[in-house]
Formats: sequence, structure tokens, C-alpha cells
Amino acid sequence: MNIHEYQAKGLLRSYGVPVSDGRVVLRAEEAKTAAGELDGPLWVVKAQIHAGGRGKGKFKEADAGEKGGVRLAKSVEEAEAMAKQMLGRTLVTHQTGPAGKQVNR
Repeated sequence: MNIHEYQAKGLLRSYGVPVSDGRVVLRAEEAKTAAGELDGPLWVVKAQIHAGGRGKGKFKEADAGEKGGVRLAKSVEEAEAMAKQMLGRTLVTHQTGPAGKQVNR
């Protein structure tokens, strides 16, 4: 069974397990609003794919930046920019193999 991190958190939350709050976005424009709904001053922007090692992963596309699929934003605007860099791009990790997986959320 493959589930995303946010889905696993939802399951845990439904059984009363405390988990950090978060939002899922499908478009970069939604990230600024989502970050604004959460307490700052820092926000973690995570690519959601069915693979581990997202933080150490690399994107195939150069315009996705040098950082991996887990990034720390210092403003809601930066969270939006990071989401824009990741969404629709291909993240390669040690678990995806060289083909990688497309980031859709």
C-alpha cells in the first residue's frame, strides 16, 4: 500500500495521535494561502511522492533549483515560490530510481 505523508497523518490524527498541522496544495498559487493559515515564522514545503529520501533527492529539471524535495521557507511568499519550483517537476531519490516521480502535490 502506498500513501502520501499527508494521508498517513490524517489516519494517525483520526486515532488521536498528535501530528503537525499542514496543508496540501495542487497549484503553487495555493501555497501562499495555505502557509498563511499556519503559524510561522518558518514553513516546511514538501514534495509529496511515493518514495523516501525526498529531502536528499534531486530534481531532473534545472529550474526546480538545487535543493531537494523538502525545503524550509521563511515567508509565505517564499513558500509559494518553492511550491512553484517543485510542482510538476520530477524528483529523483534513492527509492525512485533514475526515472524519478512527478510531484503533483
